[in-house]
Amino acid sequence: MMRKFIIPATVVLISVLGAVTLLATAPQLMPSSSQPVPTTVRTLEVTPAPMQLMVHSQGTAEPSTESNLIPEVSGRVVRKSPSLVPGGYFEQGDVLLELDAEDYRNTVDRARSTLTRADAEYAHARYEFQRHKELESRQLVSRSLMENTLRSFRVAEAARNDSRVALEQAQRDLTRTKIVAPFTGLVRTEQVDIGQFVSRGASIATIYATDFIEVRLPLADRQLAFLDVPIGVHGQFPPDARPRVELSANYAGRKYTWHGEIVRTEAEIDMKSRMVHVIARIDNSAQETPLAVGLYVEAAIVGALAEDIIVLPRNALRTGNQVLIVDHENKLRFRDVTPLRLYRDEVLIQSGLEAGERVCISPIQTAIDGMLVDPVGPTGAIVGS
Repeated sequence: MMRKFIIPATVVLISVLGAVTLLATAPQLMPSSSQPVPTTVRTLEVTPAPMQLMVHSQGTAEPSTESNLIPEVSGRVVRKSPSLVPGGYFEQGDVLLELDAEDYRNTVDRARSTLTRADAEYAHARYEFQRHKELESRQLVSRSLMENTLRSFRVAEAARNDSRVALEQAQRDLTRTKIVAPFTGLVRTEQVDIGQFVSRGASIATIYATDFIEVRLPLADRQLAFLDVPIGVHGQFPPDARPRVELSANYAGRKYTWHGEIVRTEAEIDMKSRMVHVIARIDNSAQETPLAVGLYVEAAIVGALAEDIIVLPRNALRTGNQVLIVDHENKLRFRDVTPLRLYRDEVLIQSGLEAGERVCISPIQTAIDGMLVDPVGPTGAIVGS
């Protein structure tokens, strides 16, 4: 019985002594405060500088002059120029179409004969009037005879004038049987052929000039603020107030550029899109490659020159028009700024930043004013371009 109680008691006692010994010899843990690890951020050192603002748009090239080719006389087509086909090129003064002129030549001959007879009648009436006038001064003719002579003279004079006008009209109609190109350009469409009878006033073709090309460019109202467009000018802008524009397009695997100027704005604001349209004009004679009608082009308009502009990546601008500044203690500070415009992937800052300040451009989700950071490059100056 003693062994059943002594042995277990001894084991328990030894275990208790061992636990007490371990607790007495365990190392003491001293509390310590941990230092926060600064967040690494990228910064840019900014420098205000002048910047030439640009405004972008797009549009389709259209001719500045386009006309319907309409005959002024009727007749049968006897000759058609090889250029009078869609896409045909012609120069000013080229004969594009000829009508049968036989009837008009006969009309000219008849008008000329009528004028000859009218001249003879006028000469005789004038002679009789002068003769009766001399006789009247000697009181050798009656008053009624003198009045009849004067009336005959005036009738002959009117008939002569009428015959002269009729001859001029007949001669003009004869020349109009040849339809001449009013300018140098291309044919868009045509609806006439040899042997066809065309009527006066009926359109037979559509032609357009190629010397100047215009592009209608839509702009939002806020974009006009960046252009030096004169206010209150009706019609064409003065030559010294026309913004420069560069047009570009990709065609047949190559990129082409054309240089022109903004010459005017349209009189009304588009009722559907609420856009203002400006007109860019290109002088094809001054281009290395002429701008083709119908080509879709991108436009870059040279705007106003803005002073003391700072360019930052677009993600540097936070909600409420604020940016994060890294101060001399490497702590983040919120700063209110005045953005001029958001331009593609950049934001143009007009005011709120000083030269030499560092702007945080890292996308920090949770930023706290006064938070310690570890700024790293790039540190190159960002200036207007």
